[in-house]
Amino acid sequence: MEPVSTEHVTAFRRFNRYFTRRIGALDDHYLGQDRPLGEARLLFEIGDGVSLRQLRSRLGLDAGYLSRMAKALEAQGVIRVRVHPDDSRSRLVELTPAGRVELKEQQRRANALVADLLGGLTQGQRTELTDAMATTRRLLRLAAITVQRVDGASADARACLDAYAADIDARFPEGFDPADLVRPEEVSGDAGAFFVAYEESLPVGCGALRKLEPGVGEIRHVWVHPEARRLGLARRLLDALEREASARELSVVRLDTHAALTEAQAMYRACGYTEIPRYDDNVYASHWFEKRLS
Repeated sequence: MEPVSTEHVTAFRRFNRYFTRRIGALDDHYLGQDRPLGEARLLFEIGDGVSLRQLRSRLGLDAGYLSRMAKALEAQGVIRVRVHPDDSRSRLVELTPAGRVELKEQQRRANALVADLLGGLTQGQRTELTDAMATTRRLLRLAAITVQRVDGASADARACLDAYAADIDARFPEGFDPADLVRPEEVSGDAGAFFVAYEESLPVGCGALRKLEPGVGEIRHVWVHPEARRLGLARRLLDALEREASARELSVVRLDTHAALTEAQAMYRACGYTEIPRYDDNVYASHWFEKRLS
């Protein structure tokens, strides 16, 4: 990873300070209602019902802080907390009728605030701002995703592979046999490595590396969950796998791909991979690539 410049850090913090002040995040009566932004946001996230565990993961809140906010909102009669019907160890949080009324008013006021703010711009400027915010959200999502090396037999690794198999089974005209997935022992220890990408503690992508022969590795099963695509995550996974290959003193990495995966072929070429003759007996492959690592 390249070091982050002071200029980038300063610009980011300057924008944060302006934006939080402009939308009233510092006001104890957010949007003119009788609660701060933290509690108002919690009502929004609860929506149609969610577990406390999911809220904690999604918002990155300390368990004690979340519990105190939930108790305060429950005492005010805007939420109820009960045992989750599918998991007795979990607690489900729901809005009460009063909570739904408050959330509806919160949404009305928030929409009015934004409409008033955008009213000072031309239609072209609004489009420019909307596009810029979409780019900002995409890049911030990507920045928050972590890529971690995990055991090839772990639950997250196998869950990602199962999702990968189901995905390509639907895309390949001939289907896909999950028996052709890498085995845990092929991507563990000296034999290889397995990486999982996490967004808000949930696995949203994966990739595997296994050693083919001395100095040569193979990248397998680079996959990204549909909801995390078009962020640039596949390239980050590919980069993690290449760095792992270099750390293992593998000077060359190879991979293959199906004719139907045209976007994967384009990404590999853009990342410095060159097409080579067939090197394996993978029945699903129609294109084979190689990259020499510096």
